[in-house]
Amino acid sequence: MAGIVILGSTGSIGQQSLEVIENLRKKGYELNLVGITAHTNWDKLQKQKATFQPNLAVLTGREEEKRAGFEFGREALLELVVRDDVEIVINGLVGISGLEPSLAVLKAGKKLALANKESLVTGGPLISRILAQPGSGEIVPVDSEHSAIYQLLRGSQEQDIASLVLTASGGPFLYTPREEMEEITPERALQHPTWNMGGKISIDSATLMNKALEVIEAHWLFGVEYDKIEVLVHPESIIHSLVRLQDGALLAHMGEPDMRVPIQYALTGPRHVGGEFGNLDLARVGRLNFFQPRWADFPALELGYEAGRRGDSMPVVFNGANEAAVTAFLEGRISFLEIASTVGRIMAAHGPFPLTDLKAVLEADLWARQKFVEEVG
Repeated sequence: MAGIVILGSTGSIGQQSLEVIENLRKKGYELNLVGITAHTNWDKLQKQKATFQPNLAVLTGREEEKRAGFEFGREALLELVVRDDVEIVINGLVGISGLEPSLAVLKAGKKLALANKESLVTGGPLISRILAQPGSGEIVPVDSEHSAIYQLLRGSQEQDIASLVLTASGGPFLYTPREEMEEITPERALQHPTWNMGGKISIDSATLMNKALEVIEAHWLFGVEYDKIEVLVHPESIIHSLVRLQDGALLAHMGEPDMRVPIQYALTGPRHVGGEFGNLDLARVGRLNFFQPRWADFPALELGYEAGRRGDSMPVVFNGANEAAVTAFLEGRISFLEIASTVGRIMAAHGPFPLTDLKAVLEADLWARQKFVEEVG
């Protein structure tokens, strides 16, 4: 019986993961939900424990009087993911907080179903060194774009691949002129046209920062240089990504925009199990559209490529500055356009240094956040 842990079970990915597990159990899969975690959402965590009956539930963001079946604190989370009865850990945490658990999972030789792109954005060198060691775990991507490429590359010869093509919905402001972007409110930015996501990822999608993070993630996941990673805007979000072959042909992975599909594949792959998520009806869709990104209007995308190419601690600073900027935008302290411009200024002020260990990553992240406070207040 496969033992599963869900990190961030009260968030969007976590809730959908619980649904997927229940659907697979109904189909006869023996899945043991060993543990679930949340940061501060105590009420929802309690309800999930009562409904899904994991062995353990962990709350990391609040110190509470311990109760039967519950643990508290970061150390409890790290102990949970390396338990002997755990085989798969779904990392649905948001931000750099997901890196340390990802490192622990891979060091322990377990499967990491990774929805926390910041693990690779900030800790790519560390994770690569772990994966090169005998007995390390494996990563199965949960992001729809990277799951698509992961599946498309199965059986392909490396020499046949010309580039990877990540698709982007373009977010809610795909057609918004730049001169109108200064007036964008958090409420508008949170209204994603095709995906149901959490607040941080929704804002990142609106700025195309999310796609920039995914470019860096793809570099580490698939060992592809940045000049061989393309971004193509595809508003319908039906083609989740493509692989460009040397002969000019494109392989495409298509499906409904439903995160439960890549979550399920991370648990059952290489099998494609019948789900409850609907079949793609191309006749109903009717038309698929594609555009080049508006690079000048959405500068976050180019900043991501720059951070990835410069390497060392620069992707950590890029990510940390963005996390701080998104929070400030949601709190009304900066404008929508100031998210990318502030990140760019912080990157320009940073002198990259090697990421030798987790401490170095956290130092770079702290520097970025402190610099943001200096810039914005």
